[in-house]
Parts: sequence; structure tokens; C-alpha cells
Amino acid sequence: MPVKALRQPPGYDWSGFYLGAHFGYGDGSFGPGANSLPAQGVFLPSTPTGLIGGYQAGYNRQFSNHLVLGVEVDASFTSPTDTARLTSEPFHTSFDYFATARGRVGYAVGTWLPYATAGLAWGRTKLNLNDVNGDLISSTPRDHLGWTAGAGVEFAVGGNWTAKAEYAYLDLMRQTYDLGSAGLPNANVDPKIHTFKLGMNYRLGDAPAWSPSTPVMAKGALQESTDWNVHGQTTFIATGYPSFRSPYQGTNSLFGGAQARETFTTTAFLGWRLWEGGEFYFNPELAQGFGFNGTLGLAGFPNGEAQKAGGAYPRIRPQRYYFRQTLGLGGEQEDVPDAANQLAGKRDIDRITLTVGRFAIGDFFDGNSYAKDPRADFMNWAMWSSAAYDFPADLPGYTRGAIVEVNRKDWAVRAGLFQVPSAPNSDILNFKTGGAVVEFEERHQIFDQPGKLRVGAFFNRGNTGNYRGALAIEATDPVLDINDVMSSIRRASDKYGFYVNGEQQILNDVGIFARASWNDGQNEILSFTDIDRSVSAGVSVKGSHWGRANDTIGLGGAINGLSSAHRDFLAAGGNGLLIGDGRLNYGTERVLETYYAYAIDKNFTFTADYQLIANPAYNKDRGPVSIFSGRLHGEF
Repeated sequence: MPVKALRQPPGYDWSGFYLGAHFGYGDGSFGPGANSLPAQGVFLPSTPTGLIGGYQAGYNRQFSNHLVLGVEVDASFTSPTDTARLTSEPFHTSFDYFATARGRVGYAVGTWLPYATAGLAWGRTKLNLNDVNGDLISSTPRDHLGWTAGAGVEFAVGGNWTAKAEYAYLDLMRQTYDLGSAGLPNANVDPKIHTFKLGMNYRLGDAPAWSPSTPVMAKGALQESTDWNVHGQTTFIATGYPSFRSPYQGTNSLFGGAQARETFTTTAFLGWRLWEGGEFYFNPELAQGFGFNGTLGLAGFPNGEAQKAGGAYPRIRPQRYYFRQTLGLGGEQEDVPDAANQLAGKRDIDRITLTVGRFAIGDFFDGNSYAKDPRADFMNWAMWSSAAYDFPADLPGYTRGAIVEVNRKDWAVRAGLFQVPSAPNSDILNFKTGGAVVEFEERHQIFDQPGKLRVGAFFNRGNTGNYRGALAIEATDPVLDINDVMSSIRRASDKYGFYVNGEQQILNDVGIFARASWNDGQNEILSFTDIDRSVSAGVSVKGSHWGRANDTIGLGGAINGLSSAHRDFLAAGGNGLLIGDGRLNYGTERVLETYYAYAIDKNFTFTADYQLIANPAYNKDRGPVSIFSGRLHGEF
């Protein structure tokens, strides 16, 4: 038989524009006597940068001799301060950000691209001046210019995606901070930083020649696979309100004058299938911005993206990293679509799932199809959650723990054990105390329309104070500050409660929902917000009814309340996690929210949102306040 010539696979062409993101770790020094703040390294040592993350964009041009020339710009942001390793100093220095603009020279070897890189670097540091108690007096920024050099390797992993690993050294010029007015010698800050980054880039335009859309693959390249996936989201929310009635205000009050704030987050959702039923997910996230008053002033806070750990510059955190093992019990299977933190495939409907790691409790409990995601639907904290559930979480809203779930076709039971913060509003999680929740989920149909009912019970033990105990001590000596008293009597204390959460489709693309939640209200709130009783309900309608299938309109309301002990504590001048007007003429806090989400295209949605809040922070002497918001959300 005649021998046919073998067709040689085409080489990978690195030419083109790309966008991407990176995550990594940095170390180095600001110079002697700079007192650099320790940034969180999580499982690695705290350093002046700690974990780093950011964005990059660039362009490559490949020549026929395998030479690849390119340019790239990037910006990196550091992790938050590791408060557990913070030492008392008259001042501290830290990075706001650092960036580079570099040339790249590489040699293409199939789908591999080793390269060297060098260019311009710049960044901004700041010096925080502290008082004798360690409290911030002032903050002064300085800009630095310098150079960078490094090397890396990039690899085409499938479709338009490439992955890279890169080392870089940054040398930024010294800047001097004048501290003479504080009676201190001048501080010299001379950043010299080593960074190691892992990143992913997405090539703009047509896919490379070997992509799955063509019959021939380049040697060594990986086709896009159901064993891994990459998703991302970015959300920008601007909120504001006009001035409202405010005869007085306290430390944690919503300011009576007009105010506007913004928040911005970018999250990567990375998933890997380790073996049959075994999956690992990792979600680094950049977050920037503040809620009103630094996320203070309202129990039903109007922006679900407003973290208690906000900042003027983005900060990187590994918000989720968890392992999931699914044990199929046989029988009927269901399709699993590709999504963020979900790998495509099939799974048994009857199954047991174990999840261990770091996550948000709301990822697995208290779900609702119509009111759950402040990036896509209702934004008020009392609308997208069972607000009286003081779920264990650090300042951004995440914890570490383990969850087990038993799933059947018509019902599921899930339970979890979690770390709780070391004190109210603390960013430090520990297992000295802990939290637990058990949830039962029932699935049904009414007139062929699907619905779900979830019932949960929770128990937390944390380092909190008792409202009645603080009031009793303060009554013996009115000179005492009740907030100091509360701090002094904190010990391992219990909080328990329950929630009920229902959703029901009533027509095609029309659904209703309702929640009710309660906690005992005797001890301080530990993690979430100052709510002891809450009910909420609403309706969600998709735009298919007026020719815009991807649009959504929502309307809902919530009523929040406090236990008698909690309200007496606030009336005596106490401060909660989010609220504290210095006095209190108690009334239930009432929230009305409506929004319209307009789908710009398949990736981006703009939402206009309005909220009316009566008796803000349960105070009938203040408000009502009208809050207007605009939200731009993108996902891929």
C-alpha cells in the first residue's frame, strides 16, 4: 500500500495582544528603621508585601526564527496587614501598589516560551504615624521610581489561555519622610523587592492555530478540558444618598449629610479535577473601596460588596481555597454545567459531598435563586441573607471549616463546623471557639412550578460580652464607658438561632421568595450585623416578558429587629458591629429595595438600584434615608 506523508503540526504563534491576572508572593525590605507593616502571607511568612495580586496587559510579536519580542505593563497590590504579627511602633510604612512597564525577549519552543524581561518600575508607599496607643494619627504617601528585571516561562494551556511563572526584582529609589514635627528622626524608605508570580493570560482575537476549533494540535499543547476551568468576575458599585433628618449622631452613625462611596472587586475562580469525585478550587480576589462611613451606620447595610476590611487601594486575599470530594451512591445521574467553582460533567443525584477549606458559609447554606448574590440581584444585607444568622466570618466574610452534605432528588441535608473570629469584628479566625449550622432543604413542585424550602439551625461560641451584664456593671458607676465595660467582660459565650428560607416559581421566569430568622440576642454579635430578628420577602421577574430575556427586575422588603437586651445596650450609648447612635428611640429598621438589571451583552450587566430605609439603625429619631446605587458587573 502507498505510504501517505504525515502532516506536521503547526507551531504555536505567540503574536497578539493579551490581558491577564497574576497571584503570588513577595519579600524584601524597605531599609533599616523603616518599620514596614507585616502583610499577610497566609501559609507563608509575613513580609512587607505578603501575598501579591494584580493585572497585566501586553503584546507579543513572533518572528520566523522563533524569536519573540514583547512589551507588558502590570500593576500589583499587596495583602492586608497581619495584625497578629503587628508590633507597636511610633510609625509604620507599607506599599499601596507597585507597577512595571517592561520589554520581553523570549525564544518559542512549541507551546513553551522562556523569556527575560526588564524595564521601568514605580510604586507608592505610605507612612502611618501612630500615637502611644498604636492608633493612627496621620498617613503620608510617597511615590518611588526605579527599575526591574526578571525571567519567566509561559505555556499555552488550551484555547486562548496561557499560564506563566515569573520572578522579578524591583529596586525603587529611596524617599525620605520628614517626622520632625512629631519629634522623631526622619524615616528613609528604600524598597527592594523580590516577587514570584503565577499568572494566566487570555489572548484577544482569534484562537491560536492549534485550538480545539481546528483539527490539528501543536505538539505539547493541552486541549481545553473538563478537568480544569477558569472563570472570573468584576463588580463596581457606586452608592450615594442625599442628606436626611439627623438631630444627632454617634460613633457608628450613618452621617446625616449627603454621602457617596464606591466598591470594586475582581475575582478569579480556578478549578481542578484531582481524581474521580475530587476537586480543588482557588479564588484569589482583589477588593477596593468602602461602604458608607467605613461600612457603619445601618444594620441592613445597602451594599453587599462593602467589606468591613475596605481600603483606598486594592488588597489581595485568597478568599476561597477548598477541597471537595463527592461520593456517588449510584442510580440516576444529572448534568453539571461548567460554572464558577463548578467543573462540567455528570454526577449521581444521590450522593455524599465533603468540603474542607476556606469559603463563605453562604456558598453552601441559606441559598436562594432570587435573592442571594449582591453582585447580580438584591444588594441589601437583609435581602440576600437570613440576616439574624450571625454566620462565622472574618472581616471580608469568609471562614475555614468543613461541610458534609447528603443529597437526594427531593431533599438534602447539610451540616458544617467553622472557625469564628477571636473577638467581634476581628480578622483573626481560631478554633478555640467555633460555630456550627445544620440545614434541611426540601424540593417540590406546585402546579408544575419548582420551589424549595430550607430550614436551618445554628450555634456559635465566641469571645463576646453579655448585654445585660454590661448594663448591670455600668449602672453601678455611671462614669464608666459602657463600651469599655463590654470589652472587659468578653468571654466564651453562646449564640443560637434558626432561619427559614423559601423560594417558589409561580410563572415562567417569575419567582417569589421569603426569609425569617431569629437569634437569642443576649450576647454581642460576632461576625455579621446587628440584627436579632428579621423577615424579608420579594419578587423577581425576568425580562422575557418584555422581550429582554436576560434582564431582571426585583422588588422586595425587609423588617429587622433587636432583642430587648440589645436595644437597651444601644440606648445606653453602646456600639454594635455596625451601628451606635449614642442613644436610641427604638423602632424596627425597615428596608424597601427595587432594582432593574439591564444585560449589556452576554458578559456585562448594569443595574440601577433604589433603597428606602426607615428608622436607620433602629432609631425613629433619624431618617428615613433614600439610597441610590449603580452596579456594573461582568463575568466570563
